Amino acid sequence: MSTGQAIYLLSDATGETAEKMVLAALTQFRDKPVRLIRVNNVRTKNQVYESLDEALANSALVVYTIVNRELAQLTHDECDSLGLISIDLLTPLLMKVAHFVGRSPKETPGLLHGIDEAYFRRIEAIEFTVKQDDGQEPRNLYLADIVLVGISRTSKTPLSIYLAHRGWKVANVPLVKGIDPPPELYEIDPKRIAALIIDPQRLVEVRAARLRNLGQDPRAAYADYEEIEEELKFAKKFFRGHPWAVIDVSSKAIEETANEVLVRLGLK
Repeated sequence: MSTGQAIYLLSDATGETAEKMVLAALTQFRDKPVRLIRVNNVRTKNQVYESLDEALANSALVVYTIVNRELAQLTHDECDSLGLISIDLLTPLLMKVAHFVGRSPKETPGLLHGIDEAYFRRIEAIEFTVKQDDGQEPRNLYLADIVLVGISRTSKTPLSIYLAHRGWKVANVPLVKGIDPPPELYEIDPKRIAALIIDPQRLVEVRAARLRNLGQDPRAAYADYEEIEEELKFAKKFFRGHPWAVIDVSSKAIEETANEVLVRLGLK
């Protein structure tokens, strides 16, 4: 179809499986014109970034069948960061089958975790991080290995979860103009805090996409360029008053930002 909403189909092979499944679903919505855009042989990170940038420009739904676990996770994290609705058709099935047959898929070694100390440490880190998301339970900030601070949609949550999957307990604190951060933020070691900033135009795109996905006006003040510039000026001025590592997340993959956080905080 040449008009209507778009669904991007990402695959590290031909993409036929994803297309057949989506077409089957679309039979229930025959009155809605939808364009299917297949992106085949996705084998590199750059291909993921480029495809998702196009999907964002088209406010598209992203459906992917990517066997490579790292690329599948990257696709998930990047979609979350961009505010894109996404569906992983393959990984949940692989995990169920792997559990059923008692072995990992050959394409994704290590899918089934060994029950060892490192595994339990990751689980504990993930549970802690989820409970500390978006400024929840600030009384526990002192227990975090890493604390992320930034205004809305600066990748705090996906970055937190990414780091948690690597065993780090992460808390993130939203910075809102006119509202003081929790006092506990000033009581912890500043060497554990990373302050996140972003290019204003990039943030406009991310926030506008988020509003569209919520069915709201993408031209609202939340995604207004001038309003965002003011927020960022406020954030940068605030960060200058504290000895925190300031990290620019503009146009960076989650894994790149995570690596920079670990290096700047002396954890890697």
